[in-house]
Amino acid sequence: MDSKPLNILYIIPSFDEGGAEVHVLNLIRELNHKHNITLVSSGGRLESKLPERVKIINLPVHRKNIFTGIYCALKLNALNKKFHWDLVHVHSRVPAWIAWLLSSLSGVKFIATAHSLYSLNAGLIPFRHADGVICVSESVKNHMQNYLPVNNVKVIYNGIIKSGLTHNYSGRVIKFLFAGRLTRLKGLDIALKALSELKSYNWTLDILGDGTQRNELESLSVSLGLSDRVIFHGSQDKAQVMNFMCESSCLLFPSVSEGMGLVVLEAVSLGLRVIASDLEALHELSGSGLVESGNVQAWKLAIKKFLDTGESSNFDANKIIDVHEMADLTERFYFEINKVKRLPAGNRMNN
Repeated sequence: MDSKPLNILYIIPSFDEGGAEVHVLNLIRELNHKHNITLVSSGGRLESKLPERVKIINLPVHRKNIFTGIYCALKLNALNKKFHWDLVHVHSRVPAWIAWLLSSLSGVKFIATAHSLYSLNAGLIPFRHADGVICVSESVKNHMQNYLPVNNVKVIYNGIIKSGLTHNYSGRVIKFLFAGRLTRLKGLDIALKALSELKSYNWTLDILGDGTQRNELESLSVSLGLSDRVIFHGSQDKAQVMNFMCESSCLLFPSVSEGMGLVVLEAVSLGLRVIASDLEALHELSGSGLVESGNVQAWKLAIKKFLDTGESSNFDANKIIDVHEMADLTERFYFEINKVKRLPAGNRMNN
């Protein structure tokens, strides 16, 4: 592999807790000692966890506004004269638009990572113009096939940090755990409704995370008569999340849509049992015993089976990679893209 350090610009809408944000944080931590890294976002709590030598620039790269996007691209184009970036690596759709314009102005190549099953519309056009695209699962790649460049598309799974911890809870009370953003796509309301029909069992539910639906979900918990069993803990750092996993009986993952699901990978690696939605991406981990997403009765039956027998969804832990392998694969992709002569835009697109 080429050993010359690269000047890399990462762009992500915000840098608070979330799957894509943690992915970027882990990637930067792994590559920081080899390369010169600049991160652009609208800001967030995870900035404090970045290595000291990482340069941080705050711009409104989260705003879905054409004039704001042009402003950000022009600002970064001016800064490129100082930093001389070799590659721009973007995460999410708005940064992809900014990177496309920046690349057109400066000639710097850009790579995009697709983290989710995005809505298939004009918002994905910049992905076609990217010099390379990374998808976090084959499911995401297949979903976006008409919005990807002809060449230089690679699947690299989310890597996890191997903590060295092991699941060790064996108490009498079944302790369910949910960890993720409190938005509709995460499906927590479905799990709450299913659990409300299983009050005769001895269980609790710890909810880690925050989001736009938190107040609504807290009200739903009260209306379902679950306030004495369900605890909303708010956002937790990674160490706290891992401690909760070690001391829980089962992770509930009722998401409606996911590119892969970092929290599932972490739970499986730790030895924590999981009940998960039947999502295409999870089939790549040899998942069986998955539950129809959005179906309260199906979730009630799956949770009841776990309470009665201990049966859960099944995954192959051997298919999970760590952050070192993820970073190594990504770095190799950087060097591949950096060496390739840039094709005309029309030749980089599928259609």
